[in-house]
Amino acid sequence: MTVEPDPNRKSVRDDDTDLVQAINAGDTQRFPELVQRYEQKLYTFGRRMCRDESDAEDLVQDTFLNVYRYLKDFRYETKFKNWLYRVAANTALKKRRRSKFAREPELPLEELIEREEVTAPEETPEWARMPLEQLLNEELLGILHQAIWSLPEKYRIVVILRDIEEFSTEDTAQILNLSPANVKVRLHRARLFLRDKLKGYFGRDV
Repeated sequence: MTVEPDPNRKSVRDDDTDLVQAINAGDTQRFPELVQRYEQKLYTFGRRMCRDESDAEDLVQDTFLNVYRYLKDFRYETKFKNWLYRVAANTALKKRRRSKFAREPELPLEELIEREEVTAPEETPEWARMPLEQLLNEELLGILHQAIWSLPEKYRIVVILRDIEEFSTEDTAQILNLSPANVKVRLHRARLFLRDKLKGYFGRDV
C-alpha cells in the first residue's frame, strides 16, 4: 500500500524527485536509471563499511531490492539520497554483524576517549580536508582504511557519512535516525581515534 505524504509536512524536492515520482506513478522501466545513478556510490560505501568486496556487492544488490520493494513508502519529506543511504546503512550494519570481518578494535574506543578527549580538536581533521590526489596516495589510503575499519561500527558509519561521503550533520542524523547532537558526539570520538591512528603517518597531530 502506498503511503501518502503528510499534508502538514513540507515536501523536499531534489535531483531525484522527478525520477522517483515517475517510477511510483507506474513507469517502473525507469528504475534502472536510479540504479545507475547510485550503484557505484553505494558500492564504495559498502567497501568502506564491510571491507569485503563480495559483502559490498551484496549490499548494493540488497539495498536496491529493498528500494524497489519500498519505494512507494517514500514520503518525499527528506532528500531521496538520505532515504537511500538509510536503507544502505541498515543493510550494511546487518551484513557487518554476519561477516567474518566484524570484530572490534583491540583498543576500546572508550578507553582512548577517557585518556585524551579533553584535548581533541573539534574542527574537520586534516585528512578529510586534503585534495583528492593526496588521498589517492596508496600508503595513506591503506592506513586510513585500516583505521576506519578498526572503528566500532556505530562510529565507523558516522565518520564515513560525514567526512567521506560529506553528508551534513543533519542529513547524517536523518540517515541513522539519531539526534544531531548524538552524531556530533560519535563523530568527535571517531575523529579522535583516527587522529591517534594517523599520528605516525603525519609525524604530528592531525
